[in-house]
Amino acid sequence: MHPLTKATQLTGRASATDLDNGALADLYAYPPAPAGGVVLRANMVGSIDGAATVDGLSGGLGGDGDQRVFMVLRGLADVVLVGARTAIAEGYGPVRPNSDLAGHRAALGQSPTASLALVSNSLNIPAGNPLITDAGTEILTCRSAPAEARARLLDAGATLVDCGTDCVDLAMVGAHLAGSGRSRVLCEGGPSLLGTLLEHDLLDELCVTVAPMLTAGDAKHLTAGASTARRMRRAHILADDEDYLYVRWVRDQR
Repeated sequence: MHPLTKATQLTGRASATDLDNGALADLYAYPPAPAGGVVLRANMVGSIDGAATVDGLSGGLGGDGDQRVFMVLRGLADVVLVGARTAIAEGYGPVRPNSDLAGHRAALGQSPTASLALVSNSLNIPAGNPLITDAGTEILTCRSAPAEARARLLDAGATLVDCGTDCVDLAMVGAHLAGSGRSRVLCEGGPSLLGTLLEHDLLDELCVTVAPMLTAGDAKHLTAGASTARRMRRAHILADDEDYLYVRWVRDQR
């Protein structure tokens, strides 16, 4: 039987185990990417019983420590990958620089901030949203996406990249990102995108914030889609004074 160990402190009362953003960056450092490929990490927040949202949004589950981890993970990534519907519903803006990790990024030859890649089969995206035309945003879609929606977004100044024919092929997404030098990928959901990555065995890591809440109702699970089971290995567990847990799971190599 393996012994139980106490989770490391993250926020709150000063102690020898408190972690600053530099220490968090070390704990969450990306492993080397395979030649011509990417390391695809996801970050999600969920309730104790696995719900990904409260009242339809993930924001109701988060806390101060979760926000710190969220910003550090973005500060390590080359690109943030997210479903377009999730980005619009959650009120996404451009990825902002993390001043604490500026030197870290410079040492690795990264740009000052991660770019943003929105995934959409339908291109049912409001063209008036300033996120769509930001220079750091591209929309990854498929060749069968409606021509009218495509034209509307292109006319608004959006950048569209076809990664598939009938639907977005996430393996092609990985190849596109690797080909543009963005091998450190951070997926922020939603559950359908995460479930598809899992289904096609493209997910290398999952960082989960477990919020100290029990929920009821019909909220989505952290992943949605075809029934799939993948074995993962625990890399670390962190905790904070607000009773949140932060678990980094990595692909099981056994």
